[in-house]
This record gives sequence, structure tokens and C-alpha cells, in this order.
Amino acid sequence: MRCYFAPMEGLTDSIYRRLHHKYFPGLDRYYTPFFSPTMHRKLTNREERELPIADALDFTVIPQVLTKVPEDLLWFAAVCKDRGYNELNINLGCPSGTVTAKGKGSGMLADPDQLDRFLDCVFSKATLPISVKTRLGFTDPREFIQLLEIYNQYPICELTIHPRVRKQFYNGAVEIELFDHAVQNSKNPLCYNGNLCSLQDISSFEKKYPTVGAVMLGRALIADPGMVCGGTKIDTLEQFHNELLETYTEVFGNARNAMFRMKENWRHLLCNFEESDKLGKRLRKTTDISEYKAITQEIFHTLPLRKMLLADW
Repeated sequence: MRCYFAPMEGLTDSIYRRLHHKYFPGLDRYYTPFFSPTMHRKLTNREERELPIADALDFTVIPQVLTKVPEDLLWFAAVCKDRGYNELNINLGCPSGTVTAKGKGSGMLADPDQLDRFLDCVFSKATLPISVKTRLGFTDPREFIQLLEIYNQYPICELTIHPRVRKQFYNGAVEIELFDHAVQNSKNPLCYNGNLCSLQDISSFEKKYPTVGAVMLGRALIADPGMVCGGTKIDTLEQFHNELLETYTEVFGNARNAMFRMKENWRHLLCNFEESDKLGKRLRKTTDISEYKAITQEIFHTLPLRKMLLADW
């Protein structure tokens, strides 16, 4: 079973991916948070940093693109190919209101005919393999039956399914019976994304779906970064955290901004420490970098990690 790190805006940037691979190797690939190409046909400085030459990396990265304009996607695909990437992923899952209001991300699922035209143009001219990450639909999970018929018309190299609709965001139960429909009817290879929080979950999934080749993990890997390489050891986690903070401080030119970026990680990390409520509250409230460092050191040295559920798979 291949394991992928999901794209998470504000969390899994190029710095995070590089250091995660350094301290917790073992993932098969990382997906970038989405790029949004425009008619200007030029990468910003930040985008240049987030899309390094693939040959400079010792792990696999798949760029993700968010657009409803085929020409913009095809331009970005050419940029990715020139930089040595061998696959591009289309984001049809982002549920953000600012994204869907523009008819992008999961907003594209609300108009299947337009989506079909978009994919037809993309796949008729694409110069590298294209994968797709999708939800079941915009408002009704049953929309997925028609969407899958559309996806089956195109040579999607891998179809990642998050079995919720847009209005659910990341809440509520997944609609697993519609993923079952995809397993039975998809003409393209599948990857599953959603509510896999441990190796035990992954092992159970693999036993139930032996023909599905990959799973994509997001929030669970932020919380337990070493999940797929033998578990997260607290000393390794502390080293990872400290180098992340140091590198963000250097790149941002400001320790305070680096601290606020790290707080996004702690929203997920804290749940894996025993009796973390008191220190977690102090961590969330502080705006002082010295206090932040003192609190995080206290967390690492006084709070035990919860026991992770490990399984052979």
C-alpha cells in the first residue's frame, strides 16, 4: 500500500516537506498545496521556492494545480515538465468558499458539463500524466455517479477520492458506499483519502480494498509525522520542530512570523500529547517567541506522547 502526504495549505510547504522527509522518511510521495496559474504566465518568487527543480529533491513531489482555465493549467504543466516533474495533480476537492465562489476546486463539481469540457481540453493537449483529486460532489453524494462516468472518459493516471461533498468540508461521516461504487466501476487507478488516522486504519483499509493501490493522509500525518515509519519518537519530533522553526525564521526573516506558522502545526500535534490542555492554552495565547520556545520545550520534556496504534501492513 503506497502512502502519500496530502497537500495542506499553510502547512505542507516546501520547507515542511523537505524536513519531514529528513526526519520521517518512508512516504511514497508528497503533494504540494495548490498553485493557481494566471494569464500572466509567470511564477511568483514564492512559487519559485515552492516548485524547486525536481532533480534537486531526493523524494517524490507531485505539484497540484487549482484552475478552471485549461490554457492556464496546460501552461503550468509545461513549467512542471521543464522542472523535471513527471505528474501534475488537478484539485477538484478544495471546499473553501473563496475558491468555490469562483467555480474552482470542488466548485467545478457543481457543473458536470463544464467539468467535462475542461477535462477534454486538458487531456487532449497534456504533455505529462495528469492525476485528479476529487470529492463526491458539491451538495449531494449521489452526484458522484455522474462524475465518475466523466472521469472514466479520460486517462487519469490516478483518481484520489475524498468521499465527502463540498458542504461537509472535513466534517461528518465519509460516504464509503460511494467509494465502493468507484472501486467497482472506475476505469482509472484509485487512491483513497479521508479519516485514516493510524497504521491500524491503513491496515484495515488495505484488507478491505486490496485492489486500491494508495492512500493519502493529511491531518493525521501532521499530528503523527512518523506514523508510516515506525511511529513518532518524541526526541525526533522535537528536532523536527526546532529545525522547522529555525528554517522558517530564516526564510521569513522574522521569528514571530515563524512562530505563528508553527502554531498551525500545533493545532494538530497537541492532540497526541497526554494532559496537554493547560500548556496548549498557553501556547495558543502567546505572542512572544521566547515564551513560545519555553512552552514547547516544556511540552516535549514533560508531556508523554499518547500511544500510537501500530500495525504491520
